Amino acid sequence: MTGERGAQVARGSSGIVAGLTAAAVVVVSFLAYQASANAPDSVAETSPTVSSSASAQPSRKPEPAKAPLAVPEDSGTGMRVVYALQDRRVWLVDGKGKAGRTFTVMPSTVSPLPGSYQVGSRTGSVKGSDGVMIEHVVRFTNVDDVAIGFSAAQDGTLASPDPTAKTGGVRMKRSDGDAMWTFATVGVKVVVVP
Repeated sequence: MTGERGAQVARGSSGIVAGLTAAAVVVVSFLAYQASANAPDSVAETSPTVSSSASAQPSRKPEPAKAPLAVPEDSGTGMRVVYALQDRRVWLVDGKGKAGRTFTVMPSTVSPLPGSYQVGSRTGSVKGSDGVMIEHVVRFTNVDDVAIGFSAAQDGTLASPDPTAKTGGVRMKRSDGDAMWTFATVGVKVVVVP
């Protein structure tokens, strides 16, 4: 009988252990649920869920970030000079839409309205309306009897214009002026964007 009694005690002990284990799992699960339900959003971990109504289409890939010096999209097509007023930047764009050069400029006190223009005249060297000797003058419009164009100061300066004077010279560095002079011949399109 001792063997039978030992088997009964063993069966009873394993039943108790199984019961205690099950109770412990329930308590731990309940506490884990409470902890995750009361955790702040910054700490709570979310797990991805799979929806049975999920679309079979692949998710849309995010668009690549636009390069900061890329030609403005609203500047048209074809060979052109693009002048962005707010960015104070010019692009020399070839017939395939690629910018061969881009550079910053110092705007004049009188600015053209956004739109499409053409290079109307050019002058190799002249005294600017501010009294500074300038070179590679590429004019493309007039605003209130002020000629608007690109140029470079022969002394290499890129100073802000006198805000009380009506000037139309959009100034650039001499090396940029050289590139503009070569690129922007009479008839070349100039697109001004905001």
